[in-house]
Amino acid sequence: MIENNKNLQQLPKGWVWTKLGEIGQLIRGVSYKKKEASKEIRDGYLPIVRANNIQFSLNFDDLIYVPREKIVDEQLVKAHDIIIAMSSGSKDLVGKAAQAMYDFSGGFGAFCGLFRVFDMTNKKFFGFFFQSPKYRNSISNVSSGVNINNLRREHIENMVTPLPPLPEQHHIVANIEELFTKLDAGVEALKKVKVQLKRYRQAVLKSAFEGKLTEEWREAHKGELEPAYVLLERIKEERRKNAKGKFKELPPVDTSDLPELPEGWVWARMGEIVVDVEKVNPKDNPEREFIYLDIASIDNKLQRITNPKKYLGKDAPSRAKQLVKADDILFSTVRTYLKNIAMVNSIYNGQIASTGFCVIRPHSLVNSNLIFQWVQRDFFLNPLTQIQRGTSYPAVRESDVFAQFLPLSPFIEQRKIVEEIESCLSMADEIERVAERSLRQSERLRQSILKKAFEGRLVSQDPSDEPAEKLLERIKEEKAKRSLEEKSKKKVKKGD
Repeated sequence: MIENNKNLQQLPKGWVWTKLGEIGQLIRGVSYKKKEASKEIRDGYLPIVRANNIQFSLNFDDLIYVPREKIVDEQLVKAHDIIIAMSSGSKDLVGKAAQAMYDFSGGFGAFCGLFRVFDMTNKKFFGFFFQSPKYRNSISNVSSGVNINNLRREHIENMVTPLPPLPEQHHIVANIEELFTKLDAGVEALKKVKVQLKRYRQAVLKSAFEGKLTEEWREAHKGELEPAYVLLERIKEERRKNAKGKFKELPPVDTSDLPELPEGWVWARMGEIVVDVEKVNPKDNPEREFIYLDIASIDNKLQRITNPKKYLGKDAPSRAKQLVKADDILFSTVRTYLKNIAMVNSIYNGQIASTGFCVIRPHSLVNSNLIFQWVQRDFFLNPLTQIQRGTSYPAVRESDVFAQFLPLSPFIEQRKIVEEIESCLSMADEIERVAERSLRQSERLRQSILKKAFEGRLVSQDPSDEPAEKLLERIKEEKAKRSLEEKSKKKVKKGD
């Protein structure tokens, strides 16, 4: 029990403040050498959970295995033990904790700690404490100002926690579990909505590039549309003139294995509908500042440029070579399956991109927005992924990107296709924004429930419950008794 608790908030009658070290103990993780660990199950080895296994609950993905003799018995994870990230390269991850729901025939890594709550309490109650705002604030206070990336035993065991009477602990846990079950059902439904939206977007794009989105419009404008093969010849002819004798004809497209297109459409290669991108050297203007667009500048979830860098010409990275314009498409040639793809908007017009991109600049007779949607499709990406070269840095060449196929529609229809896509996807985007807001609200509600629980505002108090002060006394007595027994055992072993 905390005697001087003037700086702590007032608790309900019958509750007391105590230190975690009075109701449990911290056990440090298993030490082993990297060469002793295995990612595969072996005889005589046991699994180890690490910081990456700590989510809201403990998961058992991506385990490693170490020799059984490296793990002492007290390091075997039991039901209701709480695994804590004690050390991390990121201060935000330090203190992350999750409770094991059942006995686990394995240990936990050296960068983790295990907090084992003593008997005579509801152990789930303290599992929830390690998820609560009170705990997170305590961790934040420990690490603030001194940039602590490593928690010590005393940081955990000296942390204060509210202790309610035991019957109330049971009531609180039951109430939290009931509320969280409802919350989890809602979260699961929202996640399903997001999955369905992803499928919907794929279906929209599939229909768009099969000509189905504009089928009725195309019929209504029959006879007004210049066929795409005529458009393609016009682009080729212009490229021949501008190439000054250096024009390279790409091989004709073999359409035997490609889907049939609507009348007036044609299959083309990407390289047939693009224009050249100017190469520059920023070091020629050493004092001129420029915005540098590299792969790290792209958010591959949003498909947008979100984190560009600025350099003076004299400090330019060696890959800063491509002068980009508005509506260019940046397509990363490294690990194409990651979809590091973005369109250059007007604020980056005239800036410089990395040679790690294939810069796709569609001809003025081809809609850039349409090409941007096309290069995100698996139909375009999969062939590139299959021909990537290299193991540690798998990549394709710019020529590989330009050799890929695309369905080219009449120029006026391209604009209509983009309108239809944007109309369909804007609705999906709005639904997803609502789902994301709801997911954030559910997490705030989860934290609100835990905050109320540890302030004594979630369930009503029963005056007939035995005060927590007496419960704490019994826990201390049991702890002292166990300590004496352990000392006696050690003396006996020494005597042997």
